[in-house]
Amino acid sequence: MGTLSAVPLSAVSSVFTSDFKPSLSPSDYRGSLLHRTKTPKKRNRAMVPVARLFAPAIFEASKLKVLVLGVDEKKHPGKYPRTYTLTHSDITSKLTLAISQTINNSQLQGWYNKLQRDEVVAEWKKVKDKMSLHVHCHISGSHFLLDLIARLRYFIFCKELPVVLKAFVHGDGNLFSNYPELQEALVWVYFHSNNPEFNKVECWGPLSDAAAPSLQANEKETYPSNWDLPEPCQEECNCCFPPSSLVPPVNETRYEPQQSFEDQKQETKKKKFLGLFDFM
Repeated sequence: MGTLSAVPLSAVSSVFTSDFKPSLSPSDYRGSLLHRTKTPKKRNRAMVPVARLFAPAIFEASKLKVLVLGVDEKKHPGKYPRTYTLTHSDITSKLTLAISQTINNSQLQGWYNKLQRDEVVAEWKKVKDKMSLHVHCHISGSHFLLDLIARLRYFIFCKELPVVLKAFVHGDGNLFSNYPELQEALVWVYFHSNNPEFNKVECWGPLSDAAAPSLQANEKETYPSNWDLPEPCQEECNCCFPPSSLVPPVNETRYEPQQSFEDQKQETKKKKFLGLFDFM
């Protein structure tokens, strides 16, 4: 994983010039979980965090801890809810992946997690009988420190996001062994930011490609540009699942508590029942 270290402001300026912008090709977007290493304090120098931008993004299975919480690898995510919550520890340099029916909010508690906001959460969706993986990254908006380095965070998340996707595939290996076709599901990445430049959704292509190691600049692939964000049916149907997103709305500090999948089903039944009285 790439790391953040403190360097003089002048050094950052030399890396991030005014004409620096990440490529718009989905295969170019390679993100990262953020973490910081301690450096000796120096006086009278402007210090800001900067990434080791060109270090390779490599997945290490030995550093991944997997928590399976109430899900079964034999059950297809097109019929049963399935989400991923991935966090990183600066102390142990290990990743923790929770596989559950809803986002595992217990991983996102504590002042340090709220300060860093380096978690990645994702959910499986079936829209009009097509499976897709929807991944969410928080770029800025929680506090002013993140706002100052929004461009840097966006670049880092993009650079090492294949490591995150590889962690999903490796950690949920039994699911992909039972349903190998999920490797061809499209990956949609939602970047959340209070800066319109970085607040967007990108299609990264099939999961098997998106999780592959970053390519050299002269070997980058070009993905089709005619993929549209899948929109579920407005009426009740059997071709879309789950009926509502399992990833709760993102506010300025954390993910809001979300109803369990069973509660969502009960709420849907209640609305249908009350809707009967509209015709009386």
